[in-house]
Amino acid sequence: MAEKKFEAALARLEEIVQELEKGDLPLEQSLKLFEEGIKLSRICNNRLEEAERKVEILMKDKNGNVTAQTFKEEEE
Repeated sequence: MAEKKFEAALARLEEIVQELEKGDLPLEQSLKLFEEGIKLSRICNNRLEEAERKVEILMKDKNGNVTAQTFKEEEE
């Protein structure tokens, strides 16, 4: 599968979910769509993980210098 942009992959994944939720597709076609959906979900997940690793917050240290720090997710 060619590299897709995150938004395009997510939009196609949403279409697949809607088709599968209808429940009126033949088994073979449902399996084919499910397989495509799994591939798309992996693409989306990989892109999100890449973005998470790149996210940084600029912070000032005690001397007023700006430093980059790794983004830390807040706990709920």
